[in-house]
Amino acid sequence: MTRRLVLTNEAARHPFRQSLPPAPRLPAQVDQDSDWKLFMLSFGAFFVCFYMLIF
Repeated sequence: MTRRLVLTNEAARHPFRQSLPPAPRLPAQVDQDSDWKLFMLSFGAFFVCFYMLIF
């Protein structure tokens, strides 16, 4: 997304929005969920649910 959250030009029609400072740029988040982590999470959730049904 290349568009800024707060517009500071004439396109920002409302006076309050015009008075706000520009929004800070946030660094891009790195995807830390690997396939292995998602597999283990799914396996663990299935194991817990199945274990609760037995007992």
